[in-house]
Amino acid sequence: MNHRSCSLALGLALGSLLCGGSSFAADAETGTLDPQLEPFRPLLGRTWKGEFKNSTPDKPVVDIARWERALNGKAIRLLHSINNGSYGGETLFTWDAAKKSVVYHYFTTAGFMTVGTLTIQDGKWVTVEKVSGGSGGVTEVRGTSELRKDGTFHVSTEYVDATGKKSPGREVTYRESPQAEVVFR
Repeated sequence: MNHRSCSLALGLALGSLLCGGSSFAADAETGTLDPQLEPFRPLLGRTWKGEFKNSTPDKPVVDIARWERALNGKAIRLLHSINNGSYGGETLFTWDAAKKSVVYHYFTTAGFMTVGTLTIQDGKWVTVEKVSGGSGGVTEVRGTSELRKDGTFHVSTEYVDATGKKSPGREVTYRESPQAEVVFR
């Protein structure tokens, strides 16, 4: 999987956060969380499956993501893998009091990483992340996620290179999938 998958975990996170008031809360992990991370609670202990918009039966592109409470509730961990481990990553979300924002660090099996922040704008989760390492020229990923009435969430991203040129990113729709498993090779 190439650098264009780098914000997959974040996009998933932002879309999923919109589930905060849903019935998913009843099944979430019960350990304490930093108060600023409470919006993540409905995701904890759950696995989601998303198929990329450009996925086809002959060339499927499927992401599996698992959410967990981490560091005694001071962080949220998101593990994900695409196509049974051909690409994957781990994200840690924390509250940054100085920035008054949730920040995250995303580490990938492709050897690059991102650092980002998320905000809410017009009811949507918006992310901006800086890319470092072997990212194929992408220096920034911007994402927007939205929870849909049918319980799915939609994630879309765009990529920005060092010259400021923008290009379409990925588009994925996720559904809860308890039987799915994150795979690392």
